[in-house]
Amino acid sequence: MPDFVSQYLSDFQIGLVSFPILLVLIALRIPLTAVMFIVGLTGTYLVTGNMRMLDSQLKSFAFGTFTNYSLSVIPLFLLMSEFASRGGMSQSLFRAAEAWMGHKKGGLAMAAIGASAGFGAICGSSLATASSMGKVALPELQRAGYSGALSTGVLAAGGTLGILIPPSIVLVIYAILAEENIEKLFTAAFVPGLLAMFGYMLTVGIYTRMFPDAATDRPRIPYAERIRSLVPVWPVLLIFILVIGGIYTGVFSPTAAAAVGVAGTAIVAVSNGGLSWSGTKQSLLSAGQTSAMIFFIILAAGVYNSFLSSAQVPQTLATYFLDTSVNPWLILTGMLLLYLVLGTVMDSLAMIFLTVPIFVPIVTQLDFGIPPAEIGIWFGILVLMSAEIGLITPPVGLNLFVINAMSDNVGIGETYRGALPFVISDIIRIAILVTFPAITMGLVRLLF
Repeated sequence: MPDFVSQYLSDFQIGLVSFPILLVLIALRIPLTAVMFIVGLTGTYLVTGNMRMLDSQLKSFAFGTFTNYSLSVIPLFLLMSEFASRGGMSQSLFRAAEAWMGHKKGGLAMAAIGASAGFGAICGSSLATASSMGKVALPELQRAGYSGALSTGVLAAGGTLGILIPPSIVLVIYAILAEENIEKLFTAAFVPGLLAMFGYMLTVGIYTRMFPDAATDRPRIPYAERIRSLVPVWPVLLIFILVIGGIYTGVFSPTAAAAVGVAGTAIVAVSNGGLSWSGTKQSLLSAGQTSAMIFFIILAAGVYNSFLSSAQVPQTLATYFLDTSVNPWLILTGMLLLYLVLGTVMDSLAMIFLTVPIFVPIVTQLDFGIPPAEIGIWFGILVLMSAEIGLITPPVGLNLFVINAMSDNVGIGETYRGALPFVISDIIRIAILVTFPAITMGLVRLLF
């Protein structure tokens, strides 16, 4: 069989053909793990013709993946997210943000975004952020007379801040795939995450002025009451300082910081009465199941990426782009546009697992006017931003479905329309970060 195929296709061509085959299988709703295993193992056999190598690869990949110390941060951040969701922290954050911004035009929607950013700083999961904030803020937005499009669209967009503001599980996975420093990636994501938050608030302000009937005004709350609303928020701030501050200052490794975060969120959740013994068991089970899914996807991605490397796909493409002198900015733009297209049919994790092993070797050899050691980190933030758009674009925008399912009187089409202004905000922000890499890398250069 390998000899028959090699008569018609080179190893490189086999590697290229595997990508559309893989996308078709994913479109047929075959699980991503199974698809990458099947295509990776079949491709390796066609390229090498050695069945024993497949057996050896599976053994080495499995051992190397499941004994990787860096992966231990994933179940810890997932467990931290579970405890935070059950601990009532989203409610205290929203109440505080509502007290300070609720009187503005569209202020309740802005408060939902600010609270989502705060919750994302101790959560690291977009879906968990969207779900938790949706339960708290959606009823308030609807009672206040906000339109169905704005109330669901703003919460779907706000949920994406869960993976934009560190700690971010998606960034951890990117760091592992691209062999980049997790601490530097978290640091680089901080300013773009804040830009995302302020960009969403600005979008709400513009939207409510263009469509005044979409939002209502609320009475201004006295400053004494606003200050009192901050009291329940201090545990969230303390956990964020311990986790992210510990990582930035080098006091904790990411894994140790995640363990501190788990302990902190558990203490707060128990003290708030939101975490019972049964809730703890459910949180552990949920975090374990999600971790197992991610670990097996990483294992399958390793098999597929090994096949691509054997077929010389990343190396050949990188050499081609360098030899043909294609403008690096044009290549980068094409990659980011591809993420926007893939985001309409795939989730963010699938996009990252499939594209990062191919794109990173190419991008890191191109000249963007910044030090080569920074390109992988800068590109990682751009990938994160682009993949995050897929969470709020139809037809597979997971955040859209999560929020829409919580509202009985809002159609999915209305939620799509409500999310569109935030997609435009995302695209503008990515264009700014592409044009000015120093925005992303400035804090990294300062601290490292």
